Amino acid sequence: MEIDRAALAAFLRRRRELLQPEDVGLPRGPRRRTVGLRREEVAELCHMSTDYYARLERERGPQPSESMIASMAQGLHLSLDERDHLFRLAGHAPPVRGTGAVGEHISPGLLRVLDRLADTPAEVVTELGETLRQTPLGVALTGDTTGFAGPARSIGYRWFTDPGTRALYEPADHAFLSRMFVSGLREVAALRGPGSRASHYAELLLAHSDEFRDLWDRHEVGIRPHHVKRFVHPEVGALELNCQTLLDPDQSHRLVVYTAVPGSESHERLRLLAVIGPRALR
Repeated sequence: MEIDRAALAAFLRRRRELLQPEDVGLPRGPRRRTVGLRREEVAELCHMSTDYYARLERERGPQPSESMIASMAQGLHLSLDERDHLFRLAGHAPPVRGTGAVGEHISPGLLRVLDRLADTPAEVVTELGETLRQTPLGVALTGDTTGFAGPARSIGYRWFTDPGTRALYEPADHAFLSRMFVSGLREVAALRGPGSRASHYAELLLAHSDEFRDLWDRHEVGIRPHHVKRFVHPEVGALELNCQTLLDPDQSHRLVVYTAVPGSESHERLRLLAVIGPRALR
């Protein structure tokens, strides 16, 4: 496939013009005259330089890589159909879709909800517990969990390979959480089949962790998270947070939102955490 520079430029301009600041969690400001978003705003959302993005809109510059196109699709809040169209305009085959193909492109609807939760701990995760996006308060609560690579992207994998992962959770809950992560991985591995990432993670953990191996041999399934999660934060101490989940069935993504009962000690500590920010977990 060859890049269609004119169509790519026109599509990017049109999508940028249709997005409003409030659609992506940005302030509008009192003197805004731009139709839609500014180029520099889109560039920041897409994690690229303004010059690079501007050249694409002007039908110039190198052919974007697949990873760059995926970043633009996410930054512009494109639907899956729009994302695939963008890939084709840039001269690339779109990512595979269909049964068993789980992608990392977050739906525009889920992103809009997340963008409105700036003052709440929240995250979008895959079915394997890989964090795709966090709110600022989500980062303050658990640290930036989007920066892991390979199997370590999955919290279930880190639970059995990185002792620091457990330090954020109430010790009395560790045994239950171990069973829950093993049960969840078993279910996803059965759903996705041999050769899937889930099956690969299970093989790695069976070779690495005696605890995982013992729990895997139990063949437990259906162990679901408790509605209240208990954290032990290094700055603000113990937190009991209610956990609500919104599911996107098309991509098997979950938006997880953590809230505290108003007036509770956890609520006050969560307010303090919003002031402190993520410094303790960097």
